[in-house]
Amino acid sequence: MKTRRDFLTQAPLGLLGAVVAGGAIAQTGENPAPTSPPPGSPGAFNTAPPVGPKLTTATFAEAEKLVQVTMTEPQREMAVANWPTSLAGLLERRTGPRKVALEEGLAPATTWFPAMGRAHVGPAHDRFAPSRVAAMPLPAKDEDIAFASVAQLGAWIRSRKLSSTRLTKIYLARLKRFDPQLHCVITLCEEHALKQAAQADREIAAGHYRGPLHGIPWGAKDLLDTAGIPTTYGAEPFRHRVPKEDGAVTRKLNEAGAVLVAKLSLGALALNDIWFGGQTMNPWLLQEGSSGSSAGPASATAAGLVAFAIGSETQGSIISPCMRCGTTGLRPTYGRVPRTGAMTLCWTMDKLGPITRSVEDTMLVLDTIRGTDPGDSASVAAHFDYDAAASIKGLKVGYFPAWMKEAPATDLDRAALEQLRSLGLVPTEVSLPDWPYDNLNLLLFAEAAAAFEELTLSGEADHMREQTPDAWPNLFRESRFLSAVDFVQADRMRRRVAKEMERVMGEVDLLLVPSLRDEMMVISNMTGQPSLTLRTGFVEVNQVRSDWAPNPAHPQPMLAKPHRVPYGITLVGRLFEEGTLGRVGRALEAKVAVAGERPVGF
Repeated sequence: MKTRRDFLTQAPLGLLGAVVAGGAIAQTGENPAPTSPPPGSPGAFNTAPPVGPKLTTATFAEAEKLVQVTMTEPQREMAVANWPTSLAGLLERRTGPRKVALEEGLAPATTWFPAMGRAHVGPAHDRFAPSRVAAMPLPAKDEDIAFASVAQLGAWIRSRKLSSTRLTKIYLARLKRFDPQLHCVITLCEEHALKQAAQADREIAAGHYRGPLHGIPWGAKDLLDTAGIPTTYGAEPFRHRVPKEDGAVTRKLNEAGAVLVAKLSLGALALNDIWFGGQTMNPWLLQEGSSGSSAGPASATAAGLVAFAIGSETQGSIISPCMRCGTTGLRPTYGRVPRTGAMTLCWTMDKLGPITRSVEDTMLVLDTIRGTDPGDSASVAAHFDYDAAASIKGLKVGYFPAWMKEAPATDLDRAALEQLRSLGLVPTEVSLPDWPYDNLNLLLFAEAAAAFEELTLSGEADHMREQTPDAWPNLFRESRFLSAVDFVQADRMRRRVAKEMERVMGEVDLLLVPSLRDEMMVISNMTGQPSLTLRTGFVEVNQVRSDWAPNPAHPQPMLAKPHRVPYGITLVGRLFEEGTLGRVGRALEAKVAVAGERPVGF
């Protein structure tokens, strides 16, 4: 590690000459220069000891191209002389000599609150009244049991028509049988699961029923910490990482009596669907990936390998795999679910949420995992109001007319709007300014690069499998050159966008949007709005789909004949009003009646 003294002995000759010349004047002048400023003198910029590499005006001329600013030659000369004593030292935390390591889990001092200072956002009270599900006769086939809803499984377990141990063994067997095709499992938790299931059976037999998730097997996206069980982030540098404590959501599900059967795959460091064990595949079309980054949770849930799963979203990581795999995904309001003990990609955007096979199941899981935790300063103790029997007639559903007429919207998006109209909702046109919303992604890239700074600077990111231009290793490296000033300006724009969404959501009760519309994917994740993605039909594709940027040299394979795959829409709600999404989504799910169809072969 170089010290400041080391730097001075190796500094550019021009800079040392200036220091030496100053010293000569001090020694030969009639009035010796004071060694310290007079008492009461304030501190000043540009007075630190010089540090950093040799600079020339060409250095700044080249750097200007990256940040798209222009300086004159005299301004560059001033910067060359000034940078070593003014700004280079600001990098000392990273470059030394007094390096400071920032531990994993340490959040920034600033926190994003979507409510933007408003005291009362969301429901005025708590109410959780799901539909009543009777325990139907138990199917004879294990696969029919496996594909049942969480609500139905809970009814069987509560009435003791089905034991948690038997159900857990069904899912463990299916995970073993189908994972070679899907590559959705990172760690199978067989011994752990059977122990939890046996405990659930004992408690239920003794009359201690914990609630609708008691004895229900689930899978965790492998970025949720599990004590004593590997949590690998899907990335080579972390594949042997074993946390000592459970994350907040893991703990809440343990307390609810749920049974963890598997740690499920995610695209490495929560991007797309490729991890160190391969690519997670779509059960509906095994030639293509399941999308990501909640790749394993969506794939496993769609194939009936778990009752439900927990995924995460920073920007599309629940919505996209649920679209691909035909599952139902709830992205809660930012702050609704505590993230303590979950991998950080972006402190001001990361959200944890359930992936299921039906709408009401997402409500059952959300009611269990919501709340606050001391380890997550952004977690909010907001009320949750879901009443399955409450009327949805008269609710205003907003839509963007232009978006509904062009790709990625399809006839199914347009049909869903009419189906909501037939259910008594009032379609209402809304609009947003034509702004460069992708500018906000500067925040995402900068935060992600900060979260994995050591991985990048140490060279460990170079060992990750995917090294394409749009994979994290390259994006982390490139993000080192983003401007801090532009970061602040993007943050200010985020607030402006949030105010626009506040205006729009003041006009309607919820939005219907094409699920993969880029603008809304960016906007709603940045502003923290909740969303619900659900299957509403099927489309035909003739080419394998991919999350990665197109590569003309290696186009995605064409299919021998068109293939029928699930398709869904996304409802976006007001902050902390997931209950409204659940009520409307449940009605739409019943109207279209396609949620029960299963992928062939599973």
